[in-house]
Amino acid sequence: MSKGGPVIEIQPIANVSALAADWVALEGRADCSFFQSWAWTGCLAEERFDDPWLLSARRNGNIVALALFNRGPRQGPLTGRPFLLGESGRPDLDTIFIEHNGILLDAAEPPELAESCWTALAAFRSGLRSPRWIVSGVPEAMRDVFLPHMRAVTLARRPAPYIDLSHLPPDAPFLDSLSANARQQLRRSLRAWDKIGPLKLDIAETVAQADLFLGGLKELHQRYWTGRGKPGAFAKPFFARFHHALIRRPAERQSVDLIRVSAGDRIVGYLYNLVHRGWVAAYQSGFDFGTDSEQLRPGLICHLQAIEHYRKAGMRLYDFLGGEARYKRSFAHAERALLWLKLRGKSLRPGSIPRSVL
Repeated sequence: MSKGGPVIEIQPIANVSALAADWVALEGRADCSFFQSWAWTGCLAEERFDDPWLLSARRNGNIVALALFNRGPRQGPLTGRPFLLGESGRPDLDTIFIEHNGILLDAAEPPELAESCWTALAAFRSGLRSPRWIVSGVPEAMRDVFLPHMRAVTLARRPAPYIDLSHLPPDAPFLDSLSANARQQLRRSLRAWDKIGPLKLDIAETVAQADLFLGGLKELHQRYWTGRGKPGAFAKPFFARFHHALIRRPAERQSVDLIRVSAGDRIVGYLYNLVHRGWVAAYQSGFDFGTDSEQLRPGLICHLQAIEHYRKAGMRLYDFLGGEARYKRSFAHAERALLWLKLRGKSLRPGSIPRSVL
């Protein structure tokens, strides 16, 4: 690297919470997702990261990149302990399911900074071995950054459909942008709900109300999934505890929106959305899937109401996050791919390793 290149360090840290000020400062200069924010990363951090390691990059003494890893448990007698980006390595704690993951990078830095960070990770040695790095929910485009220096095994690839709200015609309802079949089904459902009562969207305005809405979401969510023989997202106690804590954490230009959609006295369902700089992530939900749900389509109706709300509020993206689902494709106009990967460093050419990799 040239003398003006970044100084990159990878080392264990004693106190994750002590990162808060530096992380928030860099976050303000980064083009990042909610999942890379300190609101998410720092939530119950001391519990989630029991063996934390930090990648930091500095240029002229200023922090320009940060990434928090946890050294997870050994997964077999012949394998070392992996390093996980933004995750613990414990299934009960990782049920919160990170997406749109990555290294936090100063947006004013040249694109080469990302490659320098991944080169440093590839060069890092834990004892005598090149460690495994587990990176979950990273954009597929990131492969071009680390593949020159990392061997990659793809554990999963999931489409993440989204709606670009900023490109919708301003004076036409969102419904008009959908296919003829989707419009017909949704209008039929809207008429059915109108007979029950006028549709209303409420966003929790206090922490107490958000806790109440989250409890209602959990009840409907678990009722549906356990009825299908599945455990549901709230099966592990940590999931609900994490999100009750997360509700209390967002900073400026962020929110955790707990939404309740109702029709008269009947609850249609709840949505739990992460909002970050105009990007809305439809993270979790619970709907009233009663005996009349095929006609009422409560999930579609809740999302339809939320999309119109965020559109009027000036949001730019409504992201359905990773995973195949028919309703996502009914609404979305585009999609990105997210990858879950296992990485290991390749042998590097002399002179290709960034300075001060510890």
